[in-house]
Amino acid sequence: MNGNNLPDRTAIEAAAARVGDRVRTTPVLRLGLRPFNLAGELVLKLECLQHTGSFKPRGAFNRVLSAGRVPDAGLIAASGGNHGAAVAYVALELGLPAEIFVPSIVVPSKLDRIRQYGADVRIGGDRYADALAASERRARDTGALAVHAYDDADVIAGQGGVAREFEAQAGTLDTVLVAVGGGGLVAGIAAWYAGRTRVVAVEPRTSRALDAALAAGEPVDVDVAGIAADSLGARRAGERAFAIARDTGVTSVLVDDENIRVAQRMLWKHTRVFAEPGGATALAAILSRAYTPQPGERVGVVVCGANGDPTVLA
Repeated sequence: MNGNNLPDRTAIEAAAARVGDRVRTTPVLRLGLRPFNLAGELVLKLECLQHTGSFKPRGAFNRVLSAGRVPDAGLIAASGGNHGAAVAYVALELGLPAEIFVPSIVVPSKLDRIRQYGADVRIGGDRYADALAASERRARDTGALAVHAYDDADVIAGQGGVAREFEAQAGTLDTVLVAVGGGGLVAGIAAWYAGRTRVVAVEPRTSRALDAALAAGEPVDVDVAGIAADSLGARRAGERAFAIARDTGVTSVLVDDENIRVAQRMLWKHTRVFAEPGGATALAAILSRAYTPQPGERVGVVVCGANGDPTVLA
């Protein structure tokens, strides 16, 4: 950690060593940009093939393994779905009980995934913020170890393993595009690259927590809606994520729901990789020209989740 208790490359290296082979080394897929009428090279990091269908186990494992002794009450978390599945999976792997609070808008397939791993699931209001508040009250009552979805230094350091791995696999990239909800993944990636590679945050126009924070100079509340709201619908960017994004020069672009649907379809058409809406959001920035690579630019895109309904592409 640096002097402000924010994760840095050293913390990310330590997290990767701590977590070890409890997470998968996910593959990369190199594509020319020609199918998308762009010049340069596109490299996909397929975190959609991680355990539980998203990058989330990296941070959850590091948080729990960094904590030392876990209370008898086990783990507790709030989630729109993917983080809850990750915490439930971590609990199953480590032999711990887990209680997951989700909002009523949770996608049924994600709810089923959480239950599949054996966690107790509770509905905690209509939105993620409601579920988070309910989980915090419950944690105070039970003493369970809280595993925040994004605003935690150990979680961010764990997510930074995506960039560490990506760099080892793909070499030097000019730009990396990352979908953003609360900001844990983009913070970990930005902390790893630390200004050596341009990091662009991609958000739905209807769920723009980090974009609003960067514009305001501090995290602020935003309205949340749209097809990716279950995974990218944080009402406010995390304080740590905002600080890392600001300090490392992360920029933000916005995409519309239709751009995200097109990205899902194009990803399936050209690679036979399925991504949920949040998982396809970063690619949507290129297809919509919200971000336009320069000729010869090497662009990395993190495909961060696959816990959705493939029939929407039919």
